[in-house]
Amino acid sequence: MAIQNQKRIFLYALILTFVVFNIGIFLGYLMESSRINQINSMSLDAEMELIDQMAQRSSMDVLNLSCTSLLEENTRFGDQIYQEALQIQRYEDANVINNEIIFQHKRFDLLRALFWIDSIKIKQQCGSDYHDVVYFYKYNNPTIDQKSKQEVFSNLLQQLKDKMGSKVMLVPLAGDNDISSINLLMEKYSITELPVILIDEKTKVTDIKNESDLEKYLI
Repeated sequence: MAIQNQKRIFLYALILTFVVFNIGIFLGYLMESSRINQINSMSLDAEMELIDQMAQRSSMDVLNLSCTSLLEENTRFGDQIYQEALQIQRYEDANVINNEIIFQHKRFDLLRALFWIDSIKIKQQCGSDYHDVVYFYKYNNPTIDQKSKQEVFSNLLQQLKDKMGSKVMLVPLAGDNDISSINLLMEKYSITELPVILIDEKTKVTDIKNESDLEKYLI
């Protein structure tokens, strides 16, 4: 009788463990799906806003838009995509990277690249004095040295953005996701190593230790 009770207890424990394990997997799946859906939503919103901004710039004369309003919209959108980049990084840190995450990351990279190109055109058209700071980094299988360097770069760039605000258009781009337009931009600006920071389409920075190493290029 005692042996049967022990077997029954063991069976109950086994069933309970199985149920709890599967509930954990299911909840994990729901959380991952929720994060992916949020990334999808942010991507669609950013895509719509970028198209709207490009339409505004292209029709400045027709709509009689001032450079002031165009620059304000560009600055607002630049700050928005920077915050979204931080949010996506948090989602990626919390999730197992899968094909859906990689696809959405590529989509955001393409949107950021288009924003950068449009930002250059707006600066040329309106003579603004904000700085384009484009951060090219290694996304797929970075080495230990690259990971360490990118962590330093990311932290210092975030500090710089927090300090200078709308005076800096910070655009993070994965440089190894095989996106043709980004590859062409890297070729144009002779980006041959990762990570690297490109400032105002002129200065390439590959080694920084503190904020002043960046700020000296923004004077």
